[in-house]
Amino acid sequence: MADLTALSISELQAGFRKGDFTPVDAVKGLEARIAAADPQIGAYLSRDLESALAAAAKADTSLPLGGVPIGIKDAINVLGEPCTCASKILAGFKSPYDATAISKLRAAGAIPFGRLNMDEFAMGSSTENSAFQKTRNPWDTSRIPGGSSGGSAASVAAREAFATLGSDTGGSIRQPASLCGVVGLKPSYGRVSRYGLVAFASSLDQIGPIARSTRDCALVLNAIAGRDPRDSTSLDLPPEDFTSQLGRDLKGARLGVPREYFVDGMDKRVRERVEAAIKLCEGLGAEIVDVSLPHTEYAVGVYYIIATAEASANLARFDGVRYGHRAKNPRDLLDHYMRTREEGFGSEVKRRIILGTYVLSSGYYDAYYLRAQKVRTLVRRDFTEAFEKVDAIVCPTSPDLAFKIGERVDDPLRMYLADIFTIATNLAGICGISVPCGFVEEGDKRLPVGLQFLGKALDESRLLGIADAFEKAGAGEVLGTDPLA
Repeated sequence: MADLTALSISELQAGFRKGDFTPVDAVKGLEARIAAADPQIGAYLSRDLESALAAAAKADTSLPLGGVPIGIKDAINVLGEPCTCASKILAGFKSPYDATAISKLRAAGAIPFGRLNMDEFAMGSSTENSAFQKTRNPWDTSRIPGGSSGGSAASVAAREAFATLGSDTGGSIRQPASLCGVVGLKPSYGRVSRYGLVAFASSLDQIGPIARSTRDCALVLNAIAGRDPRDSTSLDLPPEDFTSQLGRDLKGARLGVPREYFVDGMDKRVRERVEAAIKLCEGLGAEIVDVSLPHTEYAVGVYYIIATAEASANLARFDGVRYGHRAKNPRDLLDHYMRTREEGFGSEVKRRIILGTYVLSSGYYDAYYLRAQKVRTLVRRDFTEAFEKVDAIVCPTSPDLAFKIGERVDDPLRMYLADIFTIATNLAGICGISVPCGFVEEGDKRLPVGLQFLGKALDESRLLGIADAFEKAGAGEVLGTDPLA
């Protein structure tokens, strides 16, 4: 039997339906690959092989994702599975329910399989902030995979998963997808229910897929999108087939190139690959249009005010009283709270809670949080005006290649700037996708570069169609390569 872990979701399902192999074979093949590869990569925190095999044995392969195993970021609740958010404060916690996205995956026939490593509470750009282990980039295991959904992206790149779910608050799906040479889709805010996703920043968080192709991302989005009465921010929209515009060409598409996304300090080789990719789009028939997003320079500052403020409120629930880690032998209630959180949270989470509490405090709320919300409106307006002229925006996903593990741990500002091209998408609530656009030679290694397409809110079908057309012309070499071969 061929190596099933090299197959796309569509190829896997075709094999199921022809009887060439079964979902049980797929789970066993995946487990064998994980056992061989994950000691090098460190993508998985845990997995329940017995439950996955039992689900595979009774899978209905006639369903849209029937029999397909899908890895899950450790911030998304799966009934009976650990949900630690890669934090000591939730060590040993097991989920009492399924997130809505998981319920929808199950209804589509998919098999949730494994808990994937991440930056603690999704706070980070490198997956070095996990309390349990570091995840490594399959293209060069001395480098980071990106974050916070680093385990989700690295597992797909290393063929330890057919597809995964991640979450994207400021680029946490797209940036690791870029650095690992896979495809990552951040849906529009409200397209996918957040119920069951452990909240980081509630006005920014969104669940989305990471896979080896745009088509696979579209298939997963078909399953998880939709209104959920348990999430008041999810939108009540008619059902949509997100594969409907796949297979089209780029002729006549108007693609905007924002001048603010080509900045000094960007890696020259990344810039060259992205510019070559834009030229390829033009050669495929797209019209390239210069656009401006003038408030981009404020996006990082605005994000780290709004996101930390919301994190400060959301993480107040982890107090050691209701669930999670609890300090031993506290002197009194205040000592219990303080020691529980001191022992349970890592340094990056503490940093963001302190910053968020500060910007919400009396005397600083108007100066920081309220002003940031006003600038967020201007960022959103920039995109609205740009999309009056173009169908989508094309730009880099990350200004840098994957950097060495440990290189930026003592420089949080430089780490935060890794998301400079992804943050504004979340502030505006629009959709975005990162697609591989080539390699850069780095010593004896080859490191992937990602190209980002951004679409207006709720325009995922057109965005996926544009990304698919580019992918078929420009990303085949990356998508067809095994980094561990």
